[in-house]
Formats: sequence, structure tokens, C-alpha cells
Amino acid sequence: MKKELACLVIHGIGRQEPDFANDLITGVSRQLQKSGRDPEAVAWQSVYWDDILRPAQDAYLQAAYAEADLNAHGLRTLLLNALGDAASYRQLPSGRSRGGEETLTYRRIHERVKDALITLYHGPLQDRPVPLVALAHSFGGHILSNYIWDRQQRPDKRLSSFERMNWLSGFITFGCNIPLFTFACTEVVPIRFPPPRLPARLNPNARWLNFFDPDDVLAWPLRPINAAYADVVDSDERIHVGGPVTGWTPASHLAYWSDKRFAKQIAKFLDSLL
Repeated sequence: MKKELACLVIHGIGRQEPDFANDLITGVSRQLQKSGRDPEAVAWQSVYWDDILRPAQDAYLQAAYAEADLNAHGLRTLLLNALGDAASYRQLPSGRSRGGEETLTYRRIHERVKDALITLYHGPLQDRPVPLVALAHSFGGHILSNYIWDRQQRPDKRLSSFERMNWLSGFITFGCNIPLFTFACTEVVPIRFPPPRLPARLNPNARWLNFFDPDDVLAWPLRPINAAYADVVDSDERIHVGGPVTGWTPASHLAYWSDKRFAKQIAKFLDSLL
């Protein structure tokens, strides 16, 4: 079936597997079908990057647990994975020369995003541009925002307009912590959204929607960052995700993926673009 819409999904910090988005894709597809839409009209592509940092993190954890008498292994592992991801991903080197090892993780993760868009465009879309919706969880929102910024500031002419994300018609961030990475900046400037080169017919329905569970301590509203963010983020959407056990705790940070209410909200937005 000809695809009418494309969705790019990226995960955030912490341990992830290549199939991290399966529950979300299944849930959204079911909601689309309930509303009378054919879920086959949507092409999905995941951006998996956890394996870039996992070997070094696992090696250290194994050595540390073997040598030192440490408590709370589960919590320590969680914090090391989460904080290690954020600390390893940075754009500017700490030394004097640009492009050194300090920027390697940034570039490798962005290559994954680029490769996913290439796969999406030349695969299921068959070189035909369609509206693109990016869905980013947690730290993935920061990564994707940086990637879009780089593409807008330094367009790669070797890529198609779709691959440069000029067809970005929706940006859905959830459990997002972009505000945490703005405090060291003297001037906080968001990406341009909708993109300047988005086809005019797609502009009226283009939206940046940011979903957060009030019990998710890693999720923050984006519009309060400054007036510039308030201009590009259409809505900070409060939503409760998770079941009776995890839904009212910080563990809700991981509950978006399988939550039916969240899937329904995404499907509702996708329906507006189909």
C-alpha cells in the first residue's frame, strides 16, 4: 500500500533494545484502525542508539561491582546508564580542537538518525516525500532537536528535502527533558518549527506537541523555557500514563510506550495529517 505518512521514533536515556518502539507502534496502529484509518498508510522507522554506549558502560559496571562492595546495584545501574548517556552526548569538545573524540558520540548518534531517514525515504516511501512526524522520548527529544537544528543551520545538499526533515509536520516529545540542557546557554534558541521549507499545504496542521506525566520527574513542559519556545511548541499536554502501580510514581517515565491513552492522542494527531 502507498504510504501517506511517515513516523520516525527515537528512544531516550537508559537501557533500550532494538524493538523499543514496538508497543507504541502497535498501540497507535490499533487506535488508527478504530478511527477508520488504515494503519498500513503509515510508514514507521525507529532510531536505535543505545548500543553505541552500552559496551563501555557494561564494562565499567562489571569491573566496579567485582572490585567494590556496592549497594543498590539496580539503582546504580539505572543512574549510570541515564547519566552516562547524557554526559557522553555533547556537541562541543572539552579540549581545544574541534572534531575530536569528545564529539564522536554526538556524531555517531546523529548518523543513526540520518540513516533512519534515508532508510525510510528509499524504503517504504519509495523516494516519495510525505508528511513526517518525529516522536522522541526523554533525552531523545534533545537529540532530535539538535539534529534538526544542525540540518536547518547546515543543510546537506546530498540529501533529499525529506531526508533533511523539511517535511517535518509533527514533533511529538514525551517525557522530555530539553529544559535541563538549556541552563548553560546564554541565549536559548529552539529549532524553527514548522520548518521554513515545509510545503505550504502542510503548515495549517503542523504541530509540536509535548506530553508529560505530572508524576514523571524527568518530564518537563517546554513552553516556559522562553518566549521563543512558546512560539514553536503548540502545547504542553498533561497526561497520566501507566497502570495503578507505576502510573502515580516516577516510573511513569517509561510507561508512555505502552499506554493506550497516549497511543490514542498520537493516533488523533496522525489522523489530522492523513
